Amino acid sequence: MSETGKPIYLVDAYSDPVIVRIDGRASFQNSACLRDFIGEMTAQGKTRFVLDFQHCTSMDSTFLGVLAGAALVLRKQTPAGSLVLARVGQRNLELIRNLGLHRLLTVDAGDFPMNFDKCDKALHCPDRSELESARLVLEAHENLVTVDETNRSKFQDVLAFLKNRVEQR
Repeated sequence: MSETGKPIYLVDAYSDPVIVRIDGRASFQNSACLRDFIGEMTAQGKTRFVLDFQHCTSMDSTFLGVLAGAALVLRKQTPAGSLVLARVGQRNLELIRNLGLHRLLTVDAGDFPMNFDKCDKALHCPDRSELESARLVLEAHENLVTVDETNRSKFQDVLAFLKNRVEQR
């Protein structure tokens, strides 16, 4: 975790697979920079990603929806890409399973055989406007519904509120 206490994503963009280490809380407040990073890497032809959750203290549904969106994009690549969640703790594993993401992503809750020490570049998470943030949260929750239709009832109020918010702008 950074000195300011803010969550941080540390990356090794030059490895194959691309490695992202999560330190702290992964949430709607910092998910956009991860989405953007994965998008940039995919545009550069990278299709294999490993995210290290050993130091991820918690995560919210927006973050999980961003992961779902990335996994959906990677599956459409030829050949199909992959997104592996490594060293996932019990609480985070429970959240992943409750939303059905374990059927879309590769989840490894054990001691993943990989060196995460070369993740030394911090992703910069710029501030987003209220509208940009609302669009991100809406897209993330729509991804969760795409992954598992039963998520619609879990997030119907969030989806209705955000659609209304985005359409008003």
